[in-house]
Amino acid sequence: MKNFTEKHDRQIQRFLEILPGSLTWILILFPLWGAFFIPKAVAYFTIAFLVFWLYRSFQSAILGIRGYIKIRKSEETNWQKKYLKDRNKNSLDWNKIKNVIIIPNYNESTTIIGASLEILAEQKDINKKQLVVVLAMEERAKDSHQRAKELLEKFDGRFDQLIATFHPDGIVGEIKGKASNEAWAAKEIKKILVDKQKNNIQNITITSCDADTHFHSQYFSALTYSFATNNNRYLRFWQSPICWHNNFWKVPALIRIIGTLSNSGYLASIQEPDGLFFNYSSYSTSLFLLDKVGYWDTDIIPEDWHIFLQSFFHENGKVEVEPIFLTTSIDAPEGKTYFGALKNRYEQCKRHAWGATDIPYAIKEALKHPEIPFLVRFFRVYKVIESHLLWATNWFILTLGAWLPAWINPYFKQTALSYNLPKISQWILTICLIFLLVMIIIDKAMRPKMTRQDLGRWFGFWETIQWILMPIAALFMAVLPAIESQSRLMLGKRLEYKVTEKI
Repeated sequence: MKNFTEKHDRQIQRFLEILPGSLTWILILFPLWGAFFIPKAVAYFTIAFLVFWLYRSFQSAILGIRGYIKIRKSEETNWQKKYLKDRNKNSLDWNKIKNVIIIPNYNESTTIIGASLEILAEQKDINKKQLVVVLAMEERAKDSHQRAKELLEKFDGRFDQLIATFHPDGIVGEIKGKASNEAWAAKEIKKILVDKQKNNIQNITITSCDADTHFHSQYFSALTYSFATNNNRYLRFWQSPICWHNNFWKVPALIRIIGTLSNSGYLASIQEPDGLFFNYSSYSTSLFLLDKVGYWDTDIIPEDWHIFLQSFFHENGKVEVEPIFLTTSIDAPEGKTYFGALKNRYEQCKRHAWGATDIPYAIKEALKHPEIPFLVRFFRVYKVIESHLLWATNWFILTLGAWLPAWINPYFKQTALSYNLPKISQWILTICLIFLLVMIIIDKAMRPKMTRQDLGRWFGFWETIQWILMPIAALFMAVLPAIESQSRLMLGKRLEYKVTEKI
């Protein structure tokens, strides 16, 4: 199979690029065409999906509660003292560990990046001499050298090292974006820390983030603890729950709704009992592993799941992601106008959904690595497919699946199954709303506390009634961008990387 895959790589690649969009459109249209020919099959499929959604909603609520408890416990932990208690003969020396933080940026202002640097400079329970911050600038960006100079001068002496790298424009085979920029920066930092300064590469963590990422004040002490004490440290990624909390109160309601659902969903996902979750957005690993797998591929757009899959297959299926229960806060998409913000969110989601390109990559790599147990490969590939497929289709199944068969097929409308299907759907979705309420409360509890003056007099009222817009928010701010990305991939229309506007 490996030889066949390599021999027919182009044909297999194109077939697999068509696959996600095709499956999505088949599922979206299934209630429509199925209502004419196999209405009972549509009804039973819808009921099965509703039961599945009920289970997932229940699971998310329970994991969200458990995750919130773990976050509060982690915030009360002194990780350096815990290290002294838990270390063993295989643990690394805490003081010899260096944490490299790469901040890829394009045209973000010094205000945005400076706020993130200030947060990093306030890390607790760890010597700032263990932090190396890399401003991964784009050479093609406007005033990149001047912005880097201002930041280097302002934060001079706040870290062990503050370094600016400049990713050249026009490298053949590269796609402009985060992956190619941070790959360049990581290679440069290896030259400095390892080749020139002779630091042990096995004592270095590397963290990928964005210009607006605000790590919890204990994140790097918790990361140092996990890295130092984990016997499988060179086969691990570390992931904290990502929350859109930096500017939550400033964005339109449709974006706040998606942010709330995403925040609590992220917290639940990093605890899923199958252990098949992926790193995303801002995450950490070892420089040793990253160097071993050849750094980020530079011809892709969404880099987070992809670098995991690179590492997973390179290391024979032994790589896993472990959670760090301390929230990392980022900006929700904004814009200069209300509709500009909605457009920016749509474009951001479309870029994230372009991660469907990982489906062909994962399937091909699974075929090339028969040495990895079949079930290990199967479930990893399944998780990638399931995530993208549910993303683009769940709205249509949940909102239309119970009603379309009876509307379209008058003969099926006269059956008991047709009569009961909407009632079953309504009953299950009502229970799901209870679990949704739990997730909303958890997200609100995790947010930074703001005064009534900061929020505005009517914010609490609007925050409550905004939820009547949830179906609209989910459709336009999550589902349609995913469908567009998968359809573009299916039709061979490539996507260009667009940086989300920061205000």
